[in-house]
Amino acid sequence: MPHPARLAALQAIQQREPMPCEPTPPLESIWASDVFTLQRMKNALPKEAYKAVRRVIRDGGKLDLDVADVVAQAMKDWALARGAHYYAHVFYPLTNSTAEKHDGFISPQGDGEAIHEFSGKLLVQGEPDGSSFPNGGIRSTFEARGYTAWDITSPAYLMRTPNGVTLCIPTVFVSWTGEALDKKTPLLRSNAAMNRQAQRLLRLLGNQDVAPVNSSCGAEQEYFLVDSQFATLRPDLQLAGRTLFGAASPKGQQFDDHYFGAIPERVQVFMQDVEQQLYRLGIPAKTRHNEVAPGQFEIAPVHEAANVATDHQQLIMTVLKSTAKRHGFTCLLHEKPFAGINGSGKHVNWSVGNSTQGNLLDPGHTPHDNLQFLLFCAAVIRGVHRYGALLRAVVATAGNDHRLGANEAPPAIISVYLGQQLEQVFQQIQRGEVTASSSGGLMQLGVDTLPEFPKDAGDRNRTSPFAFTGNRFEFRAVGSGQSVAGPLVAMNTVLADSLEWISDRLESEMAAGQTLEQASAGVLKQVVDLHGVAIFGGDGYSDAWHREATEQRGLENLKNTAEALPVLRRDDVRDLFQRQGVINPVELESRYEVYGEQYVLAIEVEARVALSMVRTQISPAVQKQISCMARSLQQQLSLDLQPDRRNLQRMAALQKRMDEQTDALEGELQQLHHGDTAASMNHCAAVILPRLLQLREAVDSLESLSDDDRWPLPSYREMLFMR
Repeated sequence: MPHPARLAALQAIQQREPMPCEPTPPLESIWASDVFTLQRMKNALPKEAYKAVRRVIRDGGKLDLDVADVVAQAMKDWALARGAHYYAHVFYPLTNSTAEKHDGFISPQGDGEAIHEFSGKLLVQGEPDGSSFPNGGIRSTFEARGYTAWDITSPAYLMRTPNGVTLCIPTVFVSWTGEALDKKTPLLRSNAAMNRQAQRLLRLLGNQDVAPVNSSCGAEQEYFLVDSQFATLRPDLQLAGRTLFGAASPKGQQFDDHYFGAIPERVQVFMQDVEQQLYRLGIPAKTRHNEVAPGQFEIAPVHEAANVATDHQQLIMTVLKSTAKRHGFTCLLHEKPFAGINGSGKHVNWSVGNSTQGNLLDPGHTPHDNLQFLLFCAAVIRGVHRYGALLRAVVATAGNDHRLGANEAPPAIISVYLGQQLEQVFQQIQRGEVTASSSGGLMQLGVDTLPEFPKDAGDRNRTSPFAFTGNRFEFRAVGSGQSVAGPLVAMNTVLADSLEWISDRLESEMAAGQTLEQASAGVLKQVVDLHGVAIFGGDGYSDAWHREATEQRGLENLKNTAEALPVLRRDDVRDLFQRQGVINPVELESRYEVYGEQYVLAIEVEARVALSMVRTQISPAVQKQISCMARSLQQQLSLDLQPDRRNLQRMAALQKRMDEQTDALEGELQQLHHGDTAASMNHCAAVILPRLLQLREAVDSLESLSDDDRWPLPSYREMLFMR
């Protein structure tokens, strides 16, 4: 019989009435129904005002305040008609979460009257507190002024909750002195930098009509669902997002029977609820399935423009968590909520393209003679090699450190996987004899009734952190709880830098008399000669690769956040961001400080939660268990029996070890903030985390020896398999 609290949770789960599964409305009737789309804007605005908005979205520039007044009026009328009485400037501070300041449309008029009012000035600019968000020293506590500014390229939408409807307006967030305090501002800058350099190269290739180039993103969001009855009994899940203790379940993921298995009925009802909300928000959720670990699932949208996709990714996380509560679940977005089974990532599928040249990372059927593709692909290879450490740094968090390199996610060594076809093409380039591209052919299945279908020219490699997957690159190292903005900023910026490098050399060689083809061949060969060491198609999990990568190829293996984040302080990284106009040195230093502090605070919270759980839940249960075993031993001895003392001795030894590790952890916590950010990060990585692991080993062993009715924490078996 389980512990009384766990028993009550189990009974509540078994007695819970299933949520009704509402019929899914026709997609046409709900798609983007809660979004102030361009079409709705066109219907509501005067013709000239609408043209002005479209021009700013397409070409950039500033919107005239008179036009903003007209847009604000139309937006307000649309929102009021749908039940909204408040609006919020939504922004994305340096916390991986969403922030919003709500203001009413109300405007008192005197004499006991009030009207709804919303002006262009209120639409375009807001003023939240600029010092209460992480800023890395940019603003002191007494320097509070900060601004939000409307991002016209990302549509406004309605957020519906049981408490009402709010008009949400995506914005950037900057300090009074002009520095970016958010994730959106650098993303918009990075896309502009990439667009400048991409258009320059496309024109060098002879294209006359070149539309603005944009990056696109499709993020595969993994997550866990745990019944809320269990989650409320786990302080570690509530406060740290992951289990700090927990003996392994006899069954985990070893049968490989959860991945793509039948979705549990209760989970599918939850998923359908999520999807209907996302469709109303114009978010193109496309794929859902069971993931590898029990209790783990995935949702993936269709690719969108990177800026909009980033906003939508934040909304997906918000909707997942809020909807889970209504269905009696807790949604875990931590990268490693359970030890011993796979953690969760967020594979960011990234490409670049425009309306005139299309997807610039599409190789076509004969990539060996697709010069445009080869140059853009070469730019990616160069960027990943030159700034691989930066790509590692932008996915560095306390949670993600548990995944990377753990034979369930890509290693912390950043390399590029191209697939057999493209790898052969670049080998030909290096030899100076580009002649052909291999083809996939047809898949023959040996059964007449089964169809023939085209086979891809290259395999996929799940151990690669940065893999080409047909017409895009998949950055697989991103953590499930992260904003995708940081990785996109890095990818856009390193691509812009490499495109600039390629264009400079093409212009130089062509000015010296070479043809475009000759100059391109030379530049491509130079890229492969200098940066081909980053191309790897083998097993990224193997020890042999780790040795080869670091000892022979000179690639860095930054194993944790304490090693990775200082990359942001390197001169070449600082110069990269400043040269491309994406992040200035003050902003970059602030990000180092903020992300370093978040890493330290996350581990400090874990340590304090672990101490609290041991002292108030685990140690009392262990003492009762040992007392009971000792009494039983005495009774058996009084009857002249020969009792087995081994379990009692094991329990006593483990309790002593647990107490020693608890005392040591408390002492090490007291030394945590006795230095700068780097010292605190290193103390967490080298001292506190190993101590937490040693404490966990003792506690998990105690759990496996304790009577079920004495252990107060829901077990892995219960949390992972009870639906």
